Amino acid sequence: MSFELRDRDLMGRIGRLRTKGGEVETPAFMPVVNPVTQTILPRRMGEEFSCEIIITNSYIIKKNFGDQPGLRVRDLLDYEGVIATDSGAYQLLVYGEVEITPEEIIRYQQEIGSDIAVILDIPTGWNESRSRVEYTVDETLRRARSALPLIQGDETLWVGPVQGGAHLDLVERSAREIGGMPFQIHALGSPTEVMESYNFHVLVDMIMAAKLNLPSERPLHLFGAGHPMMFSLAVALGCDLFDSAAYAIYARDGRYLTPLGTERLEGLSHLPCVCPVCSKHDAEELRGMLKGERVRLLTEHNLHATMAEMKRVKQSIMEGTLWELMEARSRGHPSLVSAMRKLYDYREALERKSPSFKGRGLFFFDSVGLARPEVTRHIKRLEANFPTAGKEALLLVRAPGRKPFTSAREYQRLMERLEEELPDGLGRLQVCFYAAPFGVVPAELSETYPLSQFVVPEPLDWETLEFAAEKVASFFEAGGYAEAVLHRGEGDLDILVGLRCEEVSKKTGKELKVVSDPAPWGEGTLDRLISALETSLA
Repeated sequence: MSFELRDRDLMGRIGRLRTKGGEVETPAFMPVVNPVTQTILPRRMGEEFSCEIIITNSYIIKKNFGDQPGLRVRDLLDYEGVIATDSGAYQLLVYGEVEITPEEIIRYQQEIGSDIAVILDIPTGWNESRSRVEYTVDETLRRARSALPLIQGDETLWVGPVQGGAHLDLVERSAREIGGMPFQIHALGSPTEVMESYNFHVLVDMIMAAKLNLPSERPLHLFGAGHPMMFSLAVALGCDLFDSAAYAIYARDGRYLTPLGTERLEGLSHLPCVCPVCSKHDAEELRGMLKGERVRLLTEHNLHATMAEMKRVKQSIMEGTLWELMEARSRGHPSLVSAMRKLYDYREALERKSPSFKGRGLFFFDSVGLARPEVTRHIKRLEANFPTAGKEALLLVRAPGRKPFTSAREYQRLMERLEEELPDGLGRLQVCFYAAPFGVVPAELSETYPLSQFVVPEPLDWETLEFAAEKVASFFEAGGYAEAVLHRGEGDLDILVGLRCEEVSKKTGKELKVVSDPAPWGEGTLDRLISALETSLA
């Protein structure tokens, strides 16, 4: 097995997964193929829907076709791409038991020639007691260890599932232990009920608990994830493979998939899509068809919509715009907004595992963006590496309206006056701008990424303003400055920065001089700033 990294953004990555049956570009969606009742033939999935990989159920194949000697799954499905097989664990979750042993299903998947196969794990159900969840984790790990002698040297890629559900400590333990075994791929089990109930913030916790405790070089499969509206979120957290039968199940129920959610065909006046189905038919025409034909066409649309969104996610990784895509998709449902807010808890991990520069500036919309790696990285580097020794005074200047801030005429005029009137004091003065969302922007760094390559809306939300003001106050308190001169306007950020810096002054005894400026850089502003600095640098 070879998993080659090609590109990345956030924790998402584009890779090439090599199997004995061919290569797959990840992230990839695997349509679930029912070998008995499939609506879209697997061959068409490859030829018309660009599916490089599908997944089917080896337990169902064995029950229905197990008496056929020498059966190969590729021949049964008539599919040329990569074929993954599940082991029957989903049936175990739904029905409580399966009529096969873990060893038998391993041997059967090997016999039918699966490219990727899964051991028969014990799924963690939702709302289970902790003792039951502990059993699913322990038994899955026991079965994984027992499987190793059977799969050693196999050309099939084997999946080691992670269980634990919403019990994050058990997910972490499950991931650490199974990550220490020589499986080529891992999968996070049992998220389907979490997604069906739209508990996406819980899904974030589950994915991160697993991802941060598994070997990073192995692909992670998110079992049962198939709605296009959550692909960008899951990929951004490091999921590489997805599978679902939702494209077909939803069609049978008259539901129409879009990247922003699910629509009922009966409520649509127009079809908001240009796939082959929606280009040739309108909503009224689909509703008037016989059920079998309507279900078939809805199934095709749903699969087109699913595959198109995965391509869109890949393109956003290459562009460095995966965060913007996540934010756009999150507006499709409040539960996705909750998931985006949850990312703040994992901002340190996102920063560590994200590339430093993707060649794009930042679109910052609201406080959800405070979890962006670029914001976390700037603050960490500023706190750890920016020298303040030897600087006696801090000048905090409200950011001009153009970027880079040092190119603004107002700043240029200020520096000219300082060079003329306080040339001996410049070396003892630290000049910083304050701006949301980064808080402090030292003049020396103002042209470096991303401090000049971001756009924010006006007015900003209160949480973002509070965040920026706190970072300014922390910089004032932690730095080796005896005093600060604050250039304060009448905007919300100006007022908050003033309040927080006054609190620091009272707490530490550092002097704070405030130069109020009701009209931004109005008449007399430079004179008042120079006067305040003359006293500070005397």
